[in-house]
Amino acid sequence: MFVLFVCPIFSPAASQMIEAALNEPQVRLGVIAQQPQSALAPSLAARIAAHWQVDDVTDAAALERAVRALGAQYGAAYGAVVRCFGAYEQLQLPLAMVRERLGIPGLTSEAAHNFRDKARMKDALRSAGVPVARHRLIASREDALAFVGEVGFPIVLKPPAGAGAIATQRIHEVAALDAMLATYPATPAHPMLAEEFLSGTEYSLETVSINGDAVWHSLTRYGPTPLHVVEQAWIQWTVLLPRDIDAPEFDDIRAVGAQALRALGMGTGVSHCEWFRRPDGTLAISEIAARPPGANITTMISRANDIDFVAAWVRLMIHGTFTTPDRRYAVGTAYLRGQGTGQVRAVEGLDEIQSQFGALICDARLPYLGQHPTGSYEGEGYIIVRHPDTAVVQHALQHIVSRVRVRLG
Repeated sequence: MFVLFVCPIFSPAASQMIEAALNEPQVRLGVIAQQPQSALAPSLAARIAAHWQVDDVTDAAALERAVRALGAQYGAAYGAVVRCFGAYEQLQLPLAMVRERLGIPGLTSEAAHNFRDKARMKDALRSAGVPVARHRLIASREDALAFVGEVGFPIVLKPPAGAGAIATQRIHEVAALDAMLATYPATPAHPMLAEEFLSGTEYSLETVSINGDAVWHSLTRYGPTPLHVVEQAWIQWTVLLPRDIDAPEFDDIRAVGAQALRALGMGTGVSHCEWFRRPDGTLAISEIAARPPGANITTMISRANDIDFVAAWVRLMIHGTFTTPDRRYAVGTAYLRGQGTGQVRAVEGLDEIQSQFGALICDARLPYLGQHPTGSYEGEGYIIVRHPDTAVVQHALQHIVSRVRVRLG
């Protein structure tokens, strides 16, 4: 099979996906990226069958030219390109457009548009009876004020095609609204998405779908919400994957999640849904992405089920198959975030954590002296723990974020 993987740069995550694809039997892997082949680790670069460099992988026309060129150059030896995929959020729509033009199977452009355009997504979900926050595309200050008149403060403003919590803000008053619109002007050509602010506990739901059917799921709980973390740079937050995610308390999100994916047109792949449990017990979908999750959730799924979930996703995208694993552990990630300004000058509490919870730690990336802050809500490092008992993992997470301090200066 002649398969193409597309990524902007050869990041650690992209390199892991490339390696997983290279390990699939009977696959010839070509790579399209914004970096030259020499930027890829030599052990991987030597194994790929083809490479094509483009200026911008999200440019559908440039991406199509690259796929056509690789097909023309290597088709006689490897056969036609039969798969073309990637995990980068902003790639999903151009990838779908190119696949349709060239007759390559995969998520349709209509479905990809549903996932990428958050306003369109919420319209589709609401029409299907899926509970979502009230929303409106705003093209002016007047539009925003009219929406506030309907739902009241606070509201959430975000770009319609944003990723994660990037450029997303909670707006409490008119002055804050004016400040954001000054930074991100809302116009008819470039509107902003205004949403009713959802309060409660935020979760994620990861689903494996095959030909539109949800065949497996995982679930995590954020503490606190990523938006709150973005607003408070000092907060060290956690993500928990409980061992028992098939409890009755999650019956509703499993059903609603599958309903939402059908409404958006999900085919074969992994999706990442963020949702809220309101104080009154009801739920609402925040947004869904047609890609594997970030924020270490992919690693957490691997550790909870004793599998390589990256390899499982690659196999799903290439062969359309997925082997259901057994969930053996609860897993949690504690994010270590710098306090103050400047570079990392001290990391306190690690010896205590190692002494108390060393046996539980399965992965870690620790901040180092002189490190520049990432500027991300994921912070300067993390510690991942696992244990068969969810309560043990919860206790370890809270202890880690309470005791470890990353001092900047």
